[in-house]
Amino acid sequence: MQLYLVHHGIAVLPIVDVQRPLSSDGLTRVEHLAEKAAQRGVRPCVVWHSGKLRARQTAEVFWRVCNPLAEYAAARGLQPTDLPDTMADQLTGETRNIMLVGHMPQIERLLRLYVDGSTEGTTAFPVHGIVALEMADHRWVQRWKLDG
Repeated sequence: MQLYLVHHGIAVLPIVDVQRPLSSDGLTRVEHLAEKAAQRGVRPCVVWHSGKLRARQTAEVFWRVCNPLAEYAAARGLQPTDLPDTMADQLTGETRNIMLVGHMPQIERLLRLYVDGSTEGTTAFPVHGIVALEMADHRWVQRWKLDG
């Protein structure tokens, strides 16, 4: 199983639009990042996002570029203030390759939980980037990461 953690692209400020869609630069960068991920063989079976507009837009680009046949939906546990254990519990028993598109600090805490075994670990997440994890010998291993 492979797990891809994605921090949403650059969004406009809330004073511009309270829903905070991706900026034009943010959308361009997400498209470039999704293409780089696809070149690395990223083909998730599932693409889950937080439901917030900027995460949904980011997830949609990855879904379209990496695997438009994948399941695509909002999922609980990906909000900025959600505890990483919420999503980790949902992933228990999963065997499909999954992409999660969320927010700081939650997505970084989820990475730390998987790689360091604690949300207080030292593993850093690339801002507006992607991290690829793979299950190996019953533990998660970080395979690569790309900056956004």
